[in-house]
Amino acid sequence: MRFSRNDLRRWSRLLHRDLSYFFAGMVLIYALSGIAMNHRDTFNPHYSVTRSELTLRVPDVSADVFSQSEAELLLARAGISERYVKHYFPEAGTLKIFLQGGSSLTVDVSSGAAVFERLTRRPVWSALTRLHYNPGSWWTLFADLFGGGLILITLTGLIIVKGPKGLWGRGGVELAAGILIPLLFLFI
Repeated sequence: MRFSRNDLRRWSRLLHRDLSYFFAGMVLIYALSGIAMNHRDTFNPHYSVTRSELTLRVPDVSADVFSQSEAELLLARAGISERYVKHYFPEAGTLKIFLQGGSSLTVDVSSGAAVFERLTRRPVWSALTRLHYNPGSWWTLFADLFGGGLILITLTGLIIVKGPKGLWGRGGVELAAGILIPLLFLFI
């Protein structure tokens, strides 16, 4: 039995279509989380931070004698329900209290001016971005299959179209540009 170019194109089209449908969800997940990761300087994909400014009545405290119970009393006065983790004085006159879940309260002990920063996990963005960090060996296997699938999708896509719009025409020029642009970014 002889395998013709038309058979190769037909099988490429079938494989290209089926793998594209199968991996479309992963392409979208990696694309969205990749965009979020590219903008980590302006957008934290894992947490949302809300800042509240308040004024508290702070007893006369010094770093030497300020205790956990005093910190918990200050949190109760501020109406903060997160549990106390630890505290310290990063500089003279400034108290920082760390809370469970990553939130914190920073207090200027002389004026009572305080800033409460509450961290809230972004459930969807955090989960999508976590996949980029390879959360485990089971994911490595799927990610490797995904990478292999993308290679097959690309190779089959290159041979599906024939003629002046295919690999030996406009498609080849677009392929060369798609290879050269990342290389230019690497070397310039």
